[in-house]
Amino acid sequence: MIEGQNRKQAAVLIIDLQLGMFESDQISPIHAGDILLRHARQLVDRAHAANVPVFYIRHDGGEGHILERGTAGWQIHPAITPAPDDKIIEKRTPDAFHETTLHRELAAADIGSLIVAGAQTEFCIDTTCRRARSLGFDVTLVSDGHGTWDSKQLTAQQIILHHNRILAAHFVQLRTMAELDLMQFTQERVAE
Repeated sequence: MIEGQNRKQAAVLIIDLQLGMFESDQISPIHAGDILLRHARQLVDRAHAANVPVFYIRHDGGEGHILERGTAGWQIHPAITPAPDDKIIEKRTPDAFHETTLHRELAAADIGSLIVAGAQTEFCIDTTCRRARSLGFDVTLVSDGHGTWDSKQLTAQQIILHHNRILAAHFVQLRTMAELDLMQFTQERVAE
């Protein structure tokens, strides 16, 4: 039996939407950051309205990094400040499950489905979605709710579209923010 199969509860994961991704003198702001934050805020608000738990994943990039623990850049962006009941999980790698409390906390809350948004598309979003699926979770990726920067080879938008296509082939279901109704999503999970 796959580990997440019998769980019915859904949870939202907001990955690495920290101040340094949007405001830094070391790098340019993440592509379409205003839209990314607006969609994350909508997702969190919908989750709260549907009584769906919200887990914020916060990255520590190490000493000198824009996301160094304890610095201003490390803080979760104020546009999506966690509510008192939301959980914050600290991580040091692209995998939100690796050497963190995430898996244990999801199991304790009887979570079997994850709705994922955040950054960075080709690293933390990709890795966490794949790992979640391999652990048996049903994963929904908000297709217009994750972001990145241009690379030397591809624009940020090309990276996002490419990862949406690749992840949807085996690891996630894609939904846009407009398509995502957490009340309906939760009712579907409970009915299964």
